[in-house]
Amino acid sequence: MLTLGIDTSNYATSLAVFDTAAGEVVCDKKKFLPVRPGQLGLRQSEALFHHTQALPEMLRELAAQVDLTAIGAVGVSEKPRPVEGSYMPCFTAGISAAWAFAAGRGIPVHYTTHQQGHIAAAIFAAQRPQLWEQPVLVFHISGGTTDLLLRRPDGSVETLGTSTDLYAGQAVDRIGVRLGFAFPAGEQVSRLAAECDEEIRPRATVRGLECSLSGLENQCARLLEQGKSPAYVCRYCLLCVGETVIRMTREALRLHPGLPVVCAGGVMSSPVIRDYVQRRLPDVCFVPGRFSSDNAIGVAVLAAREETVCPR
Repeated sequence: MLTLGIDTSNYATSLAVFDTAAGEVVCDKKKFLPVRPGQLGLRQSEALFHHTQALPEMLRELAAQVDLTAIGAVGVSEKPRPVEGSYMPCFTAGISAAWAFAAGRGIPVHYTTHQQGHIAAAIFAAQRPQLWEQPVLVFHISGGTTDLLLRRPDGSVETLGTSTDLYAGQAVDRIGVRLGFAFPAGEQVSRLAAECDEEIRPRATVRGLECSLSGLENQCARLLEQGKSPAYVCRYCLLCVGETVIRMTREALRLHPGLPVVCAGGVMSSPVIRDYVQRRLPDVCFVPGRFSSDNAIGVAVLAAREETVCPR
């Protein structure tokens, strides 16, 4: 059987098809939402419009590559995170598309969340099947989260730690846009950071399992004013995020010894962060960017596993 995953986040429209028999992703497609130069995102009304415009054409493209009549179940992100009050209008575009597709074929819809889709994609990409059956520490860092999570075998998620102010992805995007990059700017920031080979001592503000990142943007701005190169500033920004990950992970492992640690979210797809963290915590698992940044792969995997947040 094939399962279809749909995710309409505040950054990208994405679709994925998962083959349950082969245990592999057959096809996945992603289209970033258009953001005007210099802007740091979209209004929800704009995001909803762009998702609604993108989905029909993306489904047609998917149908040219995959036999959609073989789809036996649909998974869809219905909200950002599996917590009470979590809601963003942009996810209604995906819900509408999922319901219409499933109703037309008489197949079930499995409702999940954007965050659980990220977690599932990372666990799947780690290629360690045992992770599904044991508690796992997952760091989900993106434009809208800086969360250290405990994912249980039943699929439930508990937030152990988070940022008290700015999210890591917001800091990275703001620095990138300041340097003239398009939003979201994470990939460009990481690429430029890799060009810097100067020694950098990153700073991190961490207390227990909580971090503060509100000062990072100002620190980077001051470095630019002091004449530091854009590459230096980008690397400093990412290494500060990496140092934050290290300190919070060490504290989490002190409280939950022996648990595996998996990293998810677009920010965690940066090779600069990965290399910095793994030199100090070699057992932390990072996965390829295809499975880290916003995508519907994890949503399709969860549909194959018949995991539903809110039965309908």
